[in-house]
Amino acid sequence: MKKIQLLSIIFLAAFAVVNCKKSDENQEETILKGEATVLVDQTLKPIVEDQVLIFEDRYPAKINIVAQPEAEIIQSLANDHKKIAVLSRKLSAEEIKYFNNQKIFPKLTPFAKDGIALIKQKSTNDTLISMQQIIELMQGKTVGNFKGLVFDNPNSSTARQLCALAGLKKMPEKNVFSFNTNEEVIKYVANNSGMIGVVGINFIFEPSNEIQDNLKKISVLSVKNNQDQQFYFPSQDNIASAKYPLARDLFVANCQGYTGLGMGFASFVAGEVGQRIVLKSGLVPEHFPSRKILIRNTITNEKK
Repeated sequence: MKKIQLLSIIFLAAFAVVNCKKSDENQEETILKGEATVLVDQTLKPIVEDQVLIFEDRYPAKINIVAQPEAEIIQSLANDHKKIAVLSRKLSAEEIKYFNNQKIFPKLTPFAKDGIALIKQKSTNDTLISMQQIIELMQGKTVGNFKGLVFDNPNSSTARQLCALAGLKKMPEKNVFSFNTNEEVIKYVANNSGMIGVVGINFIFEPSNEIQDNLKKISVLSVKNNQDQQFYFPSQDNIASAKYPLARDLFVANCQGYTGLGMGFASFVAGEVGQRIVLKSGLVPEHFPSRKILIRNTITNEKK
């Protein structure tokens, strides 16, 4: 009997130690302190890198960026509710239902708008493309001087969006190709005439050093808006005014379920500083940052 009581006491003591340890671990991470992983739609990697750089400079936090195709991110969120993700769309009703059944309740924070950029080699004169031509290319057809489309990944957000546009459930096998990264797409298009690359526009506005030379060899296509039948370049103004037809909204999805870095990072990118970073990157902020105007009561002549 005494032996059983002794074992019970040992078990309770061990349980208390484990609970205290977990409590201490949770206390190590707050909304502005600690370490967390952010899964990033690989077409959005540059803007997230900019946000994380400033966030880590301001706060005692470490955020690890893992760039993945969209489909892989959704699967990873479903398997681990502690994750934070940056996506180019809202979660579907079916996905939300699945998450909720797993006791995961994602909080989505909109923070910017960007667009899908269509790029081609500068050697060809074509600079315009219509939505119908994009659909035909997705169907495996050759359109004028355009031979086919090149994606970063068959599971990426860009592939999903253009498949939905063409009414396809999966990527076609004819004249549609894919690599692993946006950088590889840009390199391939720069050296192959007649191919159209499909990339996140952030890679055009904020290119890394490794793709600078290849960007000099490509042009970005203007896309026809079916509403007014005009062609629009994916500029900041055209995305903000909803004239560019391949624009999309960006979100931070926080699945942590507690007051951690997910909440802090989402608030940061949607706040004043984060929105200025978005604006400077060439994308469109969800809320345009305020501008302070200083009014002087007197005018002094500083020239001597």
